[in-house]
Amino acid sequence: MAAPARTNPSDFLKELSGRPVVVKLNSGVDYRGLLSCLDGYMNIALEQTEEYVNGQLKKKYGDAFIRGNNVLYISGSKTKK
Repeated sequence: MAAPARTNPSDFLKELSGRPVVVKLNSGVDYRGLLSCLDGYMNIALEQTEEYVNGQLKKKYGDAFIRGNNVLYISGSKTKK
């Protein structure tokens, strides 16, 4: 079955709401959690957040807010939270 055609990144990001994501920062740190909300400036709110540095779990947070100018990319995660 072919994946549905996406016309722009906004459609992709809307599909990720409420799902597990990986947010990679410019510093190289990864945050993994459930995408709660996202705005036009790429400011991100995550729930059940875990912080990974060099692939190692460093800390767990309940909610986390990430400023958009620090974000390198957002990716859908295959792991379930």
